[in-house]
Amino acid sequence: MIGLDTNIIARYIMQDDPAQAAAANRLFESFSKENPGFIPVICIVELVWVLRSARGAKPPEIVRVLETLLRIDDIIVEWAELVWQALRTFARTHADFADCLIQHSCHAAGCDETLTFDRKAVSAGMKLLS
Repeated sequence: MIGLDTNIIARYIMQDDPAQAAAANRLFESFSKENPGFIPVICIVELVWVLRSARGAKPPEIVRVLETLLRIDDIIVEWAELVWQALRTFARTHADFADCLIQHSCHAAGCDETLTFDRKAVSAGMKLLS
Protein backbone atom coordinates (compact mmCIF):
# COMPACT_ATOMS: atom_id res chain seq x y z
CA MET A 1 0.00 0.00 0.00
CA ILE A 2 1.23 3.48 -0.86
CA GLY A 3 0.19 6.53 1.15
CA LEU A 4 -0.69 9.70 -0.71
CA ASP A 5 -0.22 13.31 0.31
CA THR A 6 -2.78 15.94 -0.62
CA ASN A 7 -0.57 17.53 -3.26
CA ILE A 8 -0.39 14.26 -5.25
CA ILE A 9 -4.18 13.88 -5.12
CA ALA A 10 -4.69 17.54 -6.06
CA ARG A 11 -2.37 17.28 -9.09
CA TYR A 12 -4.21 14.13 -10.20
CA ILE A 13 -7.59 15.84 -9.94
CA MET A 14 -6.77 19.36 -11.07
CA GLN A 15 -4.22 18.49 -13.80
CA ASP A 16 -2.84 22.02 -13.36
CA ASP A 17 0.89 21.26 -13.51
CA PRO A 18 1.78 19.14 -16.57
CA ALA A 19 4.85 17.40 -15.11
CA GLN A 20 3.35 16.72 -11.69
CA ALA A 21 -0.01 15.71 -13.18
CA ALA A 22 1.71 13.21 -15.47
CA ALA A 23 3.58 11.70 -12.50
CA ALA A 24 0.38 11.57 -10.43
CA ASN A 25 -1.49 9.95 -13.34
CA ARG A 26 1.19 7.24 -13.67
CA LEU A 27 1.03 6.61 -9.93
CA PHE A 28 -2.78 6.32 -9.84
CA GLU A 29 -2.70 4.02 -12.88
CA SER A 30 -0.19 1.76 -11.09
CA PHE A 31 -2.48 1.03 -8.15
CA SER A 32 -4.10 -2.38 -7.89
CA LYS A 33 -6.03 -4.48 -5.39
CA GLU A 34 -2.69 -5.96 -4.28
CA ASN A 35 -0.96 -2.58 -4.07
CA PRO A 36 -3.59 0.13 -3.46
CA GLY A 37 -3.18 3.81 -2.76
CA PHE A 38 -4.13 5.05 0.69
CA ILE A 39 -5.64 8.48 1.35
CA PRO A 40 -5.63 9.64 4.99
CA VAL A 41 -8.81 11.41 6.06
CA ILE A 42 -6.86 14.62 6.74
CA CYS A 43 -5.93 14.68 3.05
CA ILE A 44 -9.63 14.64 2.17
CA VAL A 45 -10.15 17.72 4.35
CA GLU A 46 -7.11 19.43 2.85
CA LEU A 47 -8.24 18.54 -0.66
CA VAL A 48 -11.60 20.21 -0.11
CA TRP A 49 -9.75 23.33 1.06
CA VAL A 50 -7.45 23.25 -1.99
CA LEU A 51 -10.36 22.81 -4.38
CA ARG A 52 -12.23 25.72 -2.81
CA SER A 53 -9.29 28.11 -2.47
CA ALA A 54 -7.18 27.34 -5.56
CA ARG A 55 -9.90 26.31 -7.97
CA GLY A 56 -12.94 28.14 -6.60
CA ALA A 57 -14.88 24.88 -6.60
CA LYS A 58 -18.46 24.99 -5.37
CA PRO A 59 -19.99 22.23 -3.22
CA PRO A 60 -21.51 20.24 -6.13
CA GLU A 61 -18.10 19.94 -7.81
CA ILE A 62 -16.46 18.99 -4.52
CA VAL A 63 -19.11 16.32 -3.96
CA ARG A 64 -18.44 14.87 -7.44
CA VAL A 65 -14.67 14.82 -6.86
CA LEU A 66 -14.94 13.11 -3.48
CA GLU A 67 -17.52 10.60 -4.72
CA THR A 68 -15.15 9.70 -7.56
CA LEU A 69 -12.21 9.21 -5.17
CA LEU A 70 -14.30 7.09 -2.82
CA ARG A 71 -15.37 4.85 -5.70
CA ILE A 72 -11.92 4.09 -7.10
CA ASP A 73 -11.43 0.39 -6.42
CA ASP A 74 -7.67 0.60 -6.01
CA ILE A 75 -7.78 3.47 -3.49
CA ILE A 76 -8.44 3.07 0.22
CA VAL A 77 -9.77 6.17 1.95
CA GLU A 78 -9.26 6.20 5.70
CA TRP A 79 -12.60 6.24 7.54
CA ALA A 80 -14.38 5.92 4.19
CA GLU A 81 -17.81 5.38 5.73
CA LEU A 82 -17.48 8.55 7.83
CA VAL A 83 -16.31 10.45 4.77
CA TRP A 84 -19.39 9.20 2.86
CA GLN A 85 -21.66 10.29 5.71
CA ALA A 86 -20.00 13.69 5.91
CA LEU A 87 -20.22 14.07 2.15
CA ARG A 88 -23.96 13.38 2.17
CA THR A 89 -24.44 15.99 4.91
CA PHE A 90 -22.20 18.48 3.08
CA ALA A 91 -24.23 18.03 -0.10
CA ARG A 92 -27.50 19.00 1.60
CA THR A 93 -26.42 21.70 4.07
CA HIS A 94 -24.52 24.98 4.23
CA ALA A 95 -21.89 23.58 6.60
CA ASP A 96 -18.23 23.25 5.64
CA PHE A 97 -17.08 19.74 4.77
CA ALA A 98 -14.69 19.68 7.75
CA ASP A 99 -17.58 20.49 10.11
CA CYS A 100 -19.65 17.69 8.58
CA LEU A 101 -16.77 15.27 9.13
CA ILE A 102 -16.28 16.50 12.70
CA GLN A 103 -19.97 15.97 13.46
CA HIS A 104 -20.01 12.44 12.04
CA SER A 105 -16.72 11.55 13.75
CA CYS A 106 -18.05 12.70 17.11
CA HIS A 107 -21.29 10.78 16.57
CA ALA A 108 -19.36 7.64 15.61
CA ALA A 109 -17.27 8.01 18.78
CA GLY A 110 -20.45 7.95 20.85
CA CYS A 111 -20.72 11.64 21.69
CA ASP A 112 -24.17 12.75 22.81
CA GLU A 113 -23.73 16.01 20.94
CA THR A 114 -21.11 18.14 19.25
CA LEU A 115 -20.88 21.75 20.37
CA THR A 116 -19.74 24.70 18.29
CA PHE A 117 -19.77 28.48 18.02
CA ASP A 118 -20.16 28.19 14.22
CA ARG A 119 -23.77 28.84 13.18
CA LYS A 120 -23.27 27.16 9.79
CA ALA A 121 -22.11 23.97 11.53
CA VAL A 122 -25.52 23.66 13.17
CA SER A 123 -26.91 22.55 9.80
CA ALA A 124 -24.49 19.60 10.01
CA GLY A 125 -26.05 18.53 13.30
CA MET A 126 -23.92 20.40 15.84
CA LYS A 127 -25.41 22.49 18.62
CA LEU A 128 -24.45 26.05 19.48
CA LEU A 129 -22.71 26.62 22.77
CA SER A 130 -24.27 29.73 24.25
